[in-house]
Amino acid sequence: MANSPQLDLPAEDAAASPLELTILMPCLNEAETISTCVTKAKSFLARAGIAGEVLIADNGSSDGSVALAQRDGARVIAVAERGYGAALRAGVAAARGRFVVMGDADDSYDFSGLDPFIAKLRGGCDLVMGNRFAGGIAPGAMPFLHRYLGNPVLSFIGRTFFRAKIGDFHCGLRGFRRDAILGLGLRTSGMELASEMVVRAAIVNLTIAEVPTTLAVDGRSRPPHLRTWHDGWRHLRFLLMFSPRWLFLYPGLALIALGVFGVAMLFPGPLMISPDFGFDDHTFLVSAIAVLVGVQVVAFGIIARHFAAAHELLPRSRSLATLLSVISLERGLLIAAGIVCTGMAGVVWSLWQWALVDFGPLTAPVVMRVLTFALVLIAIGVQQAFTFFLLGVIDMPFREKIKVPG
Repeated sequence: MANSPQLDLPAEDAAASPLELTILMPCLNEAETISTCVTKAKSFLARAGIAGEVLIADNGSSDGSVALAQRDGARVIAVAERGYGAALRAGVAAARGRFVVMGDADDSYDFSGLDPFIAKLRGGCDLVMGNRFAGGIAPGAMPFLHRYLGNPVLSFIGRTFFRAKIGDFHCGLRGFRRDAILGLGLRTSGMELASEMVVRAAIVNLTIAEVPTTLAVDGRSRPPHLRTWHDGWRHLRFLLMFSPRWLFLYPGLALIALGVFGVAMLFPGPLMISPDFGFDDHTFLVSAIAVLVGVQVVAFGIIARHFAAAHELLPRSRSLATLLSVISLERGLLIAAGIVCTGMAGVVWSLWQWALVDFGPLTAPVVMRVLTFALVLIAIGVQQAFTFFLLGVIDMPFREKIKVPG
């Protein structure tokens, strides 16, 4: 996987010997709660006898949060790039600990009780997620839509798409091996980093565990930074875009299957359910178009998956790599040409049938059906030809460079 962008850290930080644990908190104007969080975190380190640090990744606070955190013994780094994800990425890069436990600085998570996270990390886990639904959510700590719609639905999608057995995809309290998470090359800058971390960890088969944790009402008097619909959409968008199978392949195959079924059922002629209700030419046309759209959506999925692998967003797919090694650009173009020729043969046959009736009215429904599907095949062939060319373009930077004489 690609590494995250390098950060300009102070020389003393880069040279410092690693500690066992960094407790990391992103911060943006958390003066009301930052001292409480830092104090709890430091008390945990002292009680557990862990060599560690409390690190604040400040995202441009203007309310005195930085001074309060430093007063209470935390190390603070300034993160110029705005966003929850950007602050956390910078914090992980600057952390001195072998393990990192991250959590919000709003006093909704209990930093004095991190023992289950440390036990799992010491036991060999790469990523340890908190589960607020298993540990307990205080009344008023999580909005109704988040608790009963947003989190359950997005977590279900995440488990289905990426086979990650996580009950709470978006818990803000989680621990991980620093080197393992740095190796994922996290890129997002917003709230969707919570999803990206789990998704990328699941894709590369890191060892993921889950422990119950509690969620309390945060101690701030202002509204949270999280925006329900905006950030919910960003999470959903990320989950979809990182799963070309579910975004493109499965819907495309479903369209093809439905379209082929409709074409096969209606090819001989109308299918009447009753004297006044049935399926005829219009339904056949819709079925044929469904096949056309489905093939194109599947092609989008192949292109997206290949592009993501080429740019190290996703690991390479063995099945896709095998397919593309067997079907080269030239073979792909031959296949596309064969599909176009088949369609052209259908068009010629239809014109011949029309000529047999002196180009008058056609009474045999099969002729229009053959013509319709022949045109669909021509369109599919042309689309696939361009699809193979586009796959070739994606491959260009990764082929052996041609040496130019001289």
